[in-house]
Amino acid sequence: MTETSMSKDASNSGDGEAGGDGRINRLRFRKKDMPGGLWLKCESCSGTIYRKEVVEKAYTCPACGFHFTMPGADRVRHTLDEGTWEELFSEIEAMDRLGFVDSGPYGDKIERTVKRTGQNEALIAGRGEVLGRPVVLGVLDFKFLGGSMGEVVGEKIALCCDVARKEGKPLLLFTASGGARMHEGMLSLMQMAKTCSALSKLNEDGGFSICVLTHPTTGGVTASFAMVCDITLAEPGALIGFAGPRVIASTIKQELPEGFQRAEFLLEKGQVDVIVSRDEMRNMLARLIDFGACRPGAGATAGRRPASSSERASSSGAEQEAPSTSVPGDEAKGSSGDVASSDGS
Repeated sequence: MTETSMSKDASNSGDGEAGGDGRINRLRFRKKDMPGGLWLKCESCSGTIYRKEVVEKAYTCPACGFHFTMPGADRVRHTLDEGTWEELFSEIEAMDRLGFVDSGPYGDKIERTVKRTGQNEALIAGRGEVLGRPVVLGVLDFKFLGGSMGEVVGEKIALCCDVARKEGKPLLLFTASGGARMHEGMLSLMQMAKTCSALSKLNEDGGFSICVLTHPTTGGVTASFAMVCDITLAEPGALIGFAGPRVIASTIKQELPEGFQRAEFLLEKGQVDVIVSRDEMRNMLARLIDFGACRPGAGATAGRRPASSSERASSSGAEQEAPSTSVPGDEAKGSSGDVASSDGS
């Protein structure tokens, strides 16, 4: 058989094609590339895990329980009751006020990130319910420029504080961030004071706030609103700090303690109130919300300060003298019911 006829036979059969030397390359036997992103390597146990299995277990390692960074949208679904989510302030977008350029213009980077993530900024904010308890929720999404805090993130947190104060609802914040957004320079650093001020106003008006520190929470976020809420929770093994451990070690020229800047280390030093695993988070948040609703002045609306101790004492005395007008079933209403009714919804 001639080379020409061999080439024709190979072409007709679809099994391969003739090379320059007359030999046939059997393309159908070439090894196909494996699709990327199917497997993950656990940062804790170094095990190789099927990504779908990790997602089904709320982004935790099935072998050692390591908590991976959870995308913001999944965090909202995992935290709130189904069908209760109402997003707020999604229309607010970042502006390149400084004309910042590194590898490219900051404005172009924002546009690409918005297209890739499908959201306008790093903070997802809105209303919802946790086991029937109404809350205002703010979630930092690490996949949006590392969850960094710029003008929009600071503004959204301040607005969430206003909504929580006016509606008498507790505020829940989840952090996962590399810190202040360097692309916005001093404007991003100003958000540290802005968010702390907003939380202080919420607290003065009888509001209640909880912050959950997740992996990783660093930089200006740690140094501001993440650490000034009424209660500070953390997920197991979360990296929490200001500067990174390598930077600190090289600066002080000393070996850092084992587990430095991890959630367990901060719990031991008193910077975190309690560590809560992801599968127990909803129940813990519900218990803490009920606790916050029992505080004096809880649910106070804007323009009404919490009652002082003397005022509460006099009012309780008046209640003892007044005849009871409760109806059957009133005693079954818990403090969470008081919070639920205060927003008028």
